[in-house]
Amino acid sequence: MIVRELELDLDAFEGPFDLLLTLVLKDELDLRDIDVAGIVLSFLERLAERDELDLDACGEFLVLVAALLELKARSLFPEEEAELAELEPEEAAAELARRLAEYRRMKEAAAWLSERLSAEGDRFFRLGPAPLAPQPERKLAAQDPAQLAETIRALAVDPPAPSTAHMALRFPPVSQFVERFRALLRKRRRVDFDQEVEGLSRIEQAVAFLALLDLRRSGEIVLEQAAPFAPIRISSSDVEREASWTVRSA
Repeated sequence: MIVRELELDLDAFEGPFDLLLTLVLKDELDLRDIDVAGIVLSFLERLAERDELDLDACGEFLVLVAALLELKARSLFPEEEAELAELEPEEAAAELARRLAEYRRMKEAAAWLSERLSAEGDRFFRLGPAPLAPQPERKLAAQDPAQLAETIRALAVDPPAPSTAHMALRFPPVSQFVERFRALLRKRRRVDFDQEVEGLSRIEQAVAFLALLDLRRSGEIVLEQAAPFAPIRISSSDVEREASWTVRSA
């Protein structure tokens, strides 16, 4: 954005900002008739239309507006009119050019400082007291020696050995349950598995079920279950063969 090409629509002037500056410097336009606030509003509207902040244009505009305000302020006081009248248009233009050059030098200095900040920004300095500064004395709160000794004795005691009793699994022999089911079937025709293992541990119930599978594999028993998770009925193979023979004989 070029500030000097800013279009102005004021009561006393209409045209680009560059032409306004030229007329003011040549004394062809009375600066007291110029609404500087209107110039600022026009510049802000132009920035809003661009929807971005142009720092270079803003800096140049501030310098030019400041120069206009200074010239206008001087023209409002009678004691300053003589000094202002002595300035030739060329001198006024030179004064304005000098101020623009000074602004450019300040802008270059700001750019140099920004480059230095980018180059040295990764350096960190430790913040702390001076090396020769007196060190503050650190005072501890009052302590109870007996409590300290008790704490140390508690730390010196050997910890108890961890118990591994829960890791030892003892499985009863399968043969024990095999003989148990054989004895039950010699006394009764049918046995309910759930009733016989009620009150036993989960490990003993698992071993008892393995005994059932062993007896079923050898053909000594017959297993019946009406539905999944229903009670398991156990009967001897001899009883089943006898019932089958009786049906065929009838």
